[in-house]
Amino acid sequence: MLKAKYRIILFAVLAIVCCICAQAQNEISTPYSKYGYGLPSNVTSGAYDAMGKVGYAVQHPHLINFKNPASYVAFDSLSFIADAAFSIYSSTLKTSEVTQQATFARPAYITIGLPVTRHWRTSAGILPFSNLGYNIADSKALPNNINATYNYKGSGGLLQLYWGNAFKICKGLSIGVNLSYLFGRLNYTKTAEFDGSYFFHSMVDNTTHVDGLYLSGGIQYFATVKGIHTIGLGVVYENSAFIKTRSQLLTYNYEGTGTSASLNDTVDFKESKGTMQTPQSIGGGFSYQYRDKWLVTADVTWQDWSHYYLNSKNNGTFQDAIIVSAGLQFVPNSASTNYFNKIRFRAGFRYCTGQIYVNEHTINDFSVSIGLGFPLKMYNNNSSMGILFEYGQMGTLQNELLKENYFRFSLHFTLQEKWYQRVKLE
Repeated sequence: MLKAKYRIILFAVLAIVCCICAQAQNEISTPYSKYGYGLPSNVTSGAYDAMGKVGYAVQHPHLINFKNPASYVAFDSLSFIADAAFSIYSSTLKTSEVTQQATFARPAYITIGLPVTRHWRTSAGILPFSNLGYNIADSKALPNNINATYNYKGSGGLLQLYWGNAFKICKGLSIGVNLSYLFGRLNYTKTAEFDGSYFFHSMVDNTTHVDGLYLSGGIQYFATVKGIHTIGLGVVYENSAFIKTRSQLLTYNYEGTGTSASLNDTVDFKESKGTMQTPQSIGGGFSYQYRDKWLVTADVTWQDWSHYYLNSKNNGTFQDAIIVSAGLQFVPNSASTNYFNKIRFRAGFRYCTGQIYVNEHTINDFSVSIGLGFPLKMYNNNSSMGILFEYGQMGTLQNELLKENYFRFSLHFTLQEKWYQRVKLE
């Protein structure tokens, strides 16, 4: 009983720490994030993240798959599950002339799942929705031997707080829905600094606060053949939500640079309210599992980015995107007494045709990943720790654009605790 209390305290501490850290400002550095509300995070739970970010047609009694809310029905009827992940990113940006590197780390997500009734399961959590971060400098020679430096910076991002529920309709068939609260801050600044002491520098600071609700729903069906082969199908739909925004536009002049800069005069200040339309999407997936040994799965997603806009209509920067992902998992022998036979080996790939259209070129994204899942026997047989290594490429060097090579290492923990049980004393 005392051990169970310690585990519950661990769950609570983990949730508090990750929620606080999630509020921290994103530290990514990619100019492609300046379009729209930033680069979509496309987060999936750690185990399926290592399999190419799949999730439409998979479920597990001790894993939380928030990509398809219908999967929650698989939760053990007597268990509480907590899942959290932390990631380290390293990226290299290249143009035809310059190379820049950046490394940063942050919590990825925190989720919980538990049963409610015999046919009803629920889950809740917080995860990143988009990431915004870039810093671009450009110098230009003006008349009268004056040099000007223009800086463009972006920071912030959006978070998603969700509450999901899944219901078992009949044997093998389930439906689910996630109600999500989307919130965060998007900050864009432009500065112009001039050589010499005869000119004031200028800055335009545009900050947009976003908050609103949207829904996503899913359905899954699983059929077992001869007790050893399991075929799974899944579909997920996310609606095109209209999210309220509040913007502040500040223009001012200043003197000095860096930490010595001081405000000289406010030129203009405006406040306004607007709307952001998120892209709707629909996706489907297929899976095949042989015992608890082999799992093969694939997803396809279509996203309607051509109708996206933030405060004003889309200016043609966005287009519809298609995402294809596939992955596999292999377990030597999950019933073995040998620990190494219980380790789960995972691999996958993901390709996105790209929603950003710049200089008559689509910015696509491709990545491959491998991962391992280790049982935490010191905790219990159903808890695990996983690691993930992902390598990807985004963009191109053609048409005076830039190419990004990125590497990600992720560590995630899935902790399972038996609930709703009383200890009998004999």
